[in-house]
Amino acid sequence: MLLKEFLRSPGSVGAIKASSKYLAAEMVKQARVAEAETIVELGAGTGAFTGLIQARRKSGSTFIALEINPNLSAVLSEQLPEVTVVTDSVENLTGILRQHEISKIDSIVCGLPWAAFNPELQDRLFNSIITAMTPGGRFCTFAYLQGLLLPAGQRFRKKLKQNFSQVSQSPTVWRNTPPAFVYNCVK
Repeated sequence: MLLKEFLRSPGSVGAIKASSKYLAAEMVKQARVAEAETIVELGAGTGAFTGLIQARRKSGSTFIALEINPNLSAVLSEQLPEVTVVTDSVENLTGILRQHEISKIDSIVCGLPWAAFNPELQDRLFNSIITAMTPGGRFCTFAYLQGLLLPAGQRFRKKLKQNFSQVSQSPTVWRNTPPAFVYNCVK
């Protein structure tokens, strides 16, 4: 399914294989999902992180999974009917939160394919994300290890540091293909 959607829309689906359960565990841990009141997953895809977020979130917390691709969103809604899945763009995040009566987000788990986005789109997305976050909120996204060597990867790291007060990097998750790490950012 993921490969098919990638071939159909490589600019919005950034992977041909889902992230591993090991990367999912690191993302959920770094985002402090178990402590959060409001969790939003951006770019939920086929749900590599979604099920674990649902399992680890605390009772009474709010969780929304956002996916722009309607085919992936439909599959995710079918697989995890207990999760609120919204088919929309991150650019509309403020409106989505308003519709769900959410004032601010304190934990974001992000699976967006940042490397596929031009700098202008990245800026618009970060603007929406920062506006929606509570002070001290966590934003976690992942990058592939080899991306650190590429100019686009270095620009993205710089963009994170421009948008967040703190940016740290998890240990490498070697049991992911390709190896990846998590950027843990605090507003």
